[in-house]
Amino acid sequence: MTLDSLLAIHKLVRQARDKAGIGRLLGAADRNLADAKLQALSADNRFDAAYKSIMQCAMVALWAKGYRTSTSQPGHHQTAIQTLPKTLGVSAQTVIVLDALRKQRNASDYEGDPVSGKALDSCLQEVGTLRAMLQQWLESEYPELVD
Repeated sequence: MTLDSLLAIHKLVRQARDKAGIGRLLGAADRNLADAKLQALSADNRFDAAYKSIMQCAMVALWAKGYRTSTSQPGHHQTAIQTLPKTLGVSAQTVIVLDALRKQRNASDYEGDPVSGKALDSCLQEVGTLRAMLQQWLESEYPELVD
C-alpha cells in the first residue's frame, strides 16, 4: 500500500512541510527519549516516553513526505508504524517489533498491564535505532528541513 492509497482511504491527510514544526517535533522526540533513559522513573513511564518518541519519529517522517496520520480515524498509531517502510525504509521485521510495542503500550495504558524490563529494553533499542535512522534520512533526503 502506498502513502497515496492511505490518503485515499483517509488514513493519512496532506500536511505542508514545515521546518519549524518538524524541528519542534524532533525536539519533543529527543526530550521523550532523554526521559525514557532516566533510571529514577518507573519502567512504565520510561516505556511510555520511549514509545512516544517512536511515534514522534514516525510522524516526522510522514510530515517530511507531506503527510500526517488522520487522528480522526481509529488506529492512527498503527498507521504511523505501518508507513515506516514507505518513509524511512525500515524492514518488515522492525514493523512487527514496533507493532508489538504498540500493543504493549495499549495494554499498559488501557488495561494497567505492567511493562517488563525486556519490553522497556526493546523499546529503548528500537527508538535509538529509529531516531538515528530518521536523522540520517532527513539529512540525505530533506536537508532543507533540518539544521
